[in-house]
Amino acid sequence: ITRIYQTLEAQKEVLDEENLDLLMTYNPERAINPLNPRHSRNANLILLGNKGYNLTLMAIEGKPVPPGFAITTEVFRCWPVIRQFTKCRDDFMARLRLALNRVEAQTGRKFGDPENPLLLSVRSGAAISMPGMMSTIHNVGLNEDIAAEFACQRGKEFLAWDNFRRFLQSWAMSRGAQRECFQELMDAAKARYRVQYKRDFSPEQIRELALEYQKTVRARGIGIPEDPWLQLTGAVEMVMASWDTPKSQDYRRIMDISEDWGTAVIVQTMVYGNIGAHSGSGVVFTAHPYRKVSRVALWGDYAVGDQGEDIVSGLVTTEPISVEQAEIDGREVANTLERRFPKVYQRLLEICRNLVYEKRWNAQEIEFTFEGPEAEDLYLLQTRDMITIKKKESFFIFADRAAAETALLAHGVGVSGSALAGRAVFNGANISQLRQEEPEAALILIRQDTVPEDIKEIAAADGLLTARGGQTSHAAVVATRLERTCVVGCPSLKVYENEERCEINDAKINFGDFISIDGRKGLILQGHHPTQKEMQILPL
Repeated sequence: ITRIYQTLEAQKEVLDEENLDLLMTYNPERAINPLNPRHSRNANLILLGNKGYNLTLMAIEGKPVPPGFAITTEVFRCWPVIRQFTKCRDDFMARLRLALNRVEAQTGRKFGDPENPLLLSVRSGAAISMPGMMSTIHNVGLNEDIAAEFACQRGKEFLAWDNFRRFLQSWAMSRGAQRECFQELMDAAKARYRVQYKRDFSPEQIRELALEYQKTVRARGIGIPEDPWLQLTGAVEMVMASWDTPKSQDYRRIMDISEDWGTAVIVQTMVYGNIGAHSGSGVVFTAHPYRKVSRVALWGDYAVGDQGEDIVSGLVTTEPISVEQAEIDGREVANTLERRFPKVYQRLLEICRNLVYEKRWNAQEIEFTFEGPEAEDLYLLQTRDMITIKKKESFFIFADRAAAETALLAHGVGVSGSALAGRAVFNGANISQLRQEEPEAALILIRQDTVPEDIKEIAAADGLLTARGGQTSHAAVVATRLERTCVVGCPSLKVYENEERCEINDAKINFGDFISIDGRKGLILQGHHPTQKEMQILPL
């Protein structure tokens, strides 16, 4: 009793009344939860968030989930007092170290070991999914020295420096750096070495690019700890802080999500889709968004030689998952995951069928990575309930089919909505201007690609058209949730946002010009084309 009394007196000296009350409600036993627990009272949606909860369920079922753990919303809720009260912080850090030790034992790798490094992803995980809105830091556990020593191993040269480059970018962007400053370095390196894809850089070239990233980060005054442990604790803090960034707040306001949920932090072993030409990452739907979701039929995007963030960010050109999808979308069947990596595809199909048919899960949207062409090379990084387009008895088509065919400029990938004619806009100022001048006009936002910060512009427009990205990019997911008409992945579209114009093949479209898109078929038409409703019968 005396020790308890002395502890309370010590806390009283350090904490104000509000934080003292918060400390009294904090349960440290609920702070950290492994993703593959045998028995856990903490395995619930509120504590683990949507991402952590679903990963835990899949790991318990024996699905290929990389080892890791969730720092729960209990820590987020009590973070102000955990940071302030030394004994509480020390206890949390000890629990974090113990969880990391377990992951090291599971993987056979050591955090901070140059010869066999354990690298981690640190991601957000709110109870209600907020795709792309909060921070993610990849490849935590690398510095220049570790990367250099790891690169000395045969066959690891490219992987080591590419991972270091990705770590630098994700950390800097979480600290407020803009994606464009890194994209400019990447584009300049591709032009200098006449390289089309990142995976085609030589190890020495990717090392040079990574060190250019490092100079850029330092020039912007962004400090990155050399110590892997400080990287991990710093990344955890950044992810929790990202709950209150402007884009996260905008998203919650637009989607009518409570500010009080908070976020868990998912710390997970990195798996590498960027090893080479036989590895990759993707996102798969267990059903086509335009059909009833009773039948498992894989749909989505993947890319070779990329990590998962490349896919969901919408910054890479993706390929379709299944032959069925490619045929309906009018894309190359030979490039599908089903044809190029049949064993990976089959394993993915088996998992999806098990979850939907046997476990009775809702239709899912699953992020995956494969480190090689075999079934055992597949890993699942997250899953969430698929956002299915509401079943409608009718949709819009272009009224004059002959005129529409004549005006066809290009094809993209249809994501959501149906036929829409409107005026071209390129930024928020364009949208505000036309909303005042022509309040009834439909507006179609045209971008080379979109990032999560564009949530306000996407919400304010009626349609979205992008040159890059696939059906599963964050922009496509957000547009679907907002029920906007959306076409992505049109390679012939070139956008000059500063000049407020774009080109599609030989056609020039300026701010305010009419353009028409079809979110079902992926069509892009020049000019204004009237639409009409058509009844539909959706197949199984």
